[in-house]
Amino acid sequence: MSSAATTAAQSTTSAQPAQSTAGRAPAAADSRATAAGAVSSGSGGVPPEVGTARVATDYSSYRVVAARHPWRWVGTAVVALGVFAVAWSLATNPRWEWGVVAQWFTAQSVINGLLETLKLTAISGILGFVLGFILALMRLSASPLLVSVSWTFSWIFRSTPLLVQMLLWYNLGYLYEKISLGIPFTDVRFFEVQTTTLISQFAAAVLGLTLNQAAYSAEIIRGGILSVDQGQLEAAAALGIPAWRRSTRIVLPQAMRAILPTAFNEIIGLVKGTSIVYVLAYSELFYTVQVIYNRTQQVLPLLLVATLWYVVITSVLSVFQYYIERHYSKGAVRNLPLTPLQKARKSFATHAVANTARNAR
Repeated sequence: MSSAATTAAQSTTSAQPAQSTAGRAPAAADSRATAAGAVSSGSGGVPPEVGTARVATDYSSYRVVAARHPWRWVGTAVVALGVFAVAWSLATNPRWEWGVVAQWFTAQSVINGLLETLKLTAISGILGFVLGFILALMRLSASPLLVSVSWTFSWIFRSTPLLVQMLLWYNLGYLYEKISLGIPFTDVRFFEVQTTTLISQFAAAVLGLTLNQAAYSAEIIRGGILSVDQGQLEAAAALGIPAWRRSTRIVLPQAMRAILPTAFNEIIGLVKGTSIVYVLAYSELFYTVQVIYNRTQQVLPLLLVATLWYVVITSVLSVFQYYIERHYSKGAVRNLPLTPLQKARKSFATHAVANTARNAR
């Protein structure tokens, strides 16, 4: 009797969920119908899910609105107005005397002074960086004497003005009447010459510019070498690569990325630094311009001639700097940056494609 009662109770319990589910089925069906009706009515909200499916929204009627940058246009307008005002002043003020500038810009005396400036820059720059490289290696060596000599050299020549150095070298004959080469502490002499004969205006200029440039170049090169990760040297040494090959093929190519920007700044500064040679009465560009305007009293136009030539030289050096830095950036970036010519070609190609698509419509 107890087993029969238990069976009846189980059947009653199992029937109740079925009835409950059957009772909720119409309500669920009504809610699904309501959701489907809301989707089909095209409401502006995000379409709800129907089961596990999502109804796609048609965005073809949406209008694309460009981002507005009003302050950018205001800044552009202000800068453009300032540039126009400067250009208008340069073009309309007769006191600039552009006719005189054009007359002397390609004069033979000015061109000769320009060539002397370029010669001083080339000789002093090459010798300065070679000596600076040697001093940088001395500073990085394990010898206390080499480190001390390199540090003292850089300390002295970076602590004194270039103008003072020029005058000291030009008046070296007052300190030492003769310069000789032989065996120290003996009377044996292989070479001997009067200091005033050896240290001419050109020699004093090259000597002053070279030694001053070497002091700065040594620190630039040393900083570039130290910027290379020490793990590069350890990996190369573990592979058994010789020390000289490690330095020339692994360290220096990576150090050049850090050396080049500052080194080119130094060369550009050296171009302008040659103007200090005028104190030695050496006929470089600035001294030549001074001689001319002292004779003609056309000071400002002649100064503009020198200024424009300095701008031309530094602009050419900046172009070389860009391409050399781009060459040495191969190990740091996956894709080299586009050159200005490549950017122009890409821009023209993009506009051509856009115009073709517009005409096809």
